[in-house]
This record gives sequence, C-alpha cells and structure tokens, in this order.
Amino acid sequence: MVAESASALLLEQPGRPPSLFLPMEDVRLEAFHSEDGGRDTATFPVEGGLRWDIPPAPRPRADAGSVWSRPAKSGDGRDVLRTFADAPATSWLGGLATFDQDQVDLELVDPMGTGDPRAVTTKRFPTWGDASQLIDILDVRPDGAHRFRSIARASHVRAVVEGSQILGQAIVAAGRHAPGRRAVSAHMVFVRAADPARPLSLHVEELSAGRTFTALGIDVSQGERRCATGTFLLDVTSADLIRHAVAPPDVPGPYECEPYDMAVTGRDVRVADGAYTDDPEAPVGPPVLNAWVRFRDVPDDPFLHAGLLAQFTGHMSIAAALRPHRGVGQRDTHRTISSAINAIGLSLHADVRADRWMLYHHESTFAGDGMTHSACHVHDEEGRLLASFSVDAMVRGFVGGTAPSDDRSAL
Repeated sequence: MVAESASALLLEQPGRPPSLFLPMEDVRLEAFHSEDGGRDTATFPVEGGLRWDIPPAPRPRADAGSVWSRPAKSGDGRDVLRTFADAPATSWLGGLATFDQDQVDLELVDPMGTGDPRAVTTKRFPTWGDASQLIDILDVRPDGAHRFRSIARASHVRAVVEGSQILGQAIVAAGRHAPGRRAVSAHMVFVRAADPARPLSLHVEELSAGRTFTALGIDVSQGERRCATGTFLLDVTSADLIRHAVAPPDVPGPYECEPYDMAVTGRDVRVADGAYTDDPEAPVGPPVLNAWVRFRDVPDDPFLHAGLLAQFTGHMSIAAALRPHRGVGQRDTHRTISSAINAIGLSLHADVRADRWMLYHHESTFAGDGMTHSACHVHDEEGRLLASFSVDAMVRGFVGGTAPSDDRSAL
C-alpha cells in the first residue's frame, strides 16, 4: 500500500483514460525517492469533463497549463509517482500527486450505501465511470416534437455503443412520450454501430394510442445514419384474471456469489459459481450464466429503472453461448472473433426497482451458422418474475480471417 485517500480528484477527458490525483498527504512518500536533477515541466491539457469526488472543491480552469512537477521513482527505479509540490499556488495541481496507472494497482472502494459490509466491492481503476453517469445517458432529453436526444460519453475502452444501452434509452423515450403507462414489450434491432462520443437522436412515431395500450415505433440515429429501430408497447395494466410465472433458477443469493468488476462504480454485479470469465481456456460448462445486479441511487422514475434493467440485457448472452466451447472466450471478441448483439426482445412483467437485487438468468439455446440465440429471465430477490428477454447475436470469424486494426471499434 503506497497511498490511500477519500479525497481524490478524478480527471476525465473525452476519449482518454481517466486519471486520479491524490493529496500528497495521503501518499506514503517514504516509499519513493525523488529523481535527481530537480524539476521537470509537465503539461496537462484539460478539455472539460472534469469531475470531482468528495470533498467538493472549486472547479479548476479548463485549459492547458504547464506546472512544475517532481517525478519520483520506486525502489527498483521505475517512474511511478509524479508530485506537484512545486506547482504555483494558482494551479489546480498544486499539492497533488498522480501515479503511473501501468505501474501500480489503483482500486476504488465502492460501497452501495446499505451499511452492510458485504455490499462493499472494489473496482480496478481506470473505470468506465459511475452508475450516475450511466443513468444520465439513459435519461434522454426532449429535442422537439416526438424527438429525444441523449448526451454523449466517449469511452477510452470501447468506441461502440452497446445495443442494450440503446434499448434502455428507447424505453425511457417511450415513457416520456406516454407517461402514466408501463412499458410491457420492447423489441429492437441494431443495424449499425453507434459512436459513444456523439449523441443519439431518437424519433418516436405513435402507431396507436388507445385507452389501454400505446404502440410506438422508435428510430435511433446519428446524423443521417440509422443505428437501431424498434417497436414498443405500453399498457395501463389490469387486475389479474390469471397468473403464473416461471420459477427463478436455483442459485445462491447475491452475497454468496462472487463479485465481478465490470468497471462501473455504483453498480454491483455478482456471478453465480464465478462462471463468467473472458478466458478461452476456462473450464467449459453449460450455456448458462446467472448474475445478480443492483444499482446505487436510482431516481424515483419507473422508466429509468426499466431502462437500467434493459441496459444489462446485452451483457452476458454471448458469454453464455461461448461457455460450452473450449478455446474461445470473450477475450477474443473484436480481436479474432467478430461478435455483436443484433436484436433484443424484452417483455416487462412488473414494476422494476433497479436499486434492489435483480437476478439475470441467461441460457443460450442455439449457436450455429455464425449466430446465437438466448432465452433469458430476470427475477427479484423474492423470486418474482420481473422480465423475460431474448437475444440474437452474431459470433463468427472476421471476413477473410483478418483481425481488425482497432479492436476498440471492431464488431
């Protein structure tokens, strides 16, 4: 342990990995020695997107600034730490230090706010971001008659928008168009890759609007390029005449399952039997994956809760299809394996609380001809069926057998 802090500064810049700056008093400087020769000049370009962790502090100026810095080396001589003790008082870097993220393990302690010590997990830094930022992306804004627009959030890891994120955004748009009703059916096909650095435009077409049901068509585009299209059914719901539901899978509870780091703070993912892995040499198993999922601090908006449930539907179905096959794994996707979610069909059976545990059961029922199909269910912790969904995805070799030059955007 060379540093521990509850007052870190998180610097985010579009398309670049985020950086953490810690107060120097939280760094164990005795573990390092300063480089002989005195000062180096370091330039930190800042293009907006700054985000502060607790405690709050004045927002630093958003420009490029050169400040005096002093590099420090670890015991084996590696440049690991850079301190800014000599930075001018006007610089926002004054009194801070940052680490070379390739040389040290940076972990974020991520409590879920329940007070239960079992609810605390760690996330390896750099992360994609926080659940609050994911919610902000799903919360599409009005953009004219029958139109909505998302905010953009560039990713340093993957330059393609997840199809299930687009589905979640469309569910929120449907709810904004027809408030007072519950989304009961959502089907979407993803026809082109979308760039996370650019906002999405959602056009809602009202196919019918009666006293009970509202049917909508929603097209999602970037510029002139249509990225996805789908149909959505909303209902005022009714008292039961009949009721039955498939039982939940027989798996341990969330705290008896292994946490899995998906690089999002504020989202807790626990995988039954530790079965989710990207390792092609992992032990084979049935084409089934079960995962508990919960989000922290979700606004009291039923369509955002439903959108968060939808957002996770695209995360594990391909992995479930790969699980019975030795020598292939998600580590190879977008590198030697061409894969993508092509379509998702989601049925919502109840009001959703995404800030409570949801159990996702993924079962791949077919793989072949370069395609996979999965039939899946979502239950709450009490065993109530919340949703059913199906996923059609492609899993195939690259055309000509050529691996992509940039796996950040390859499908």
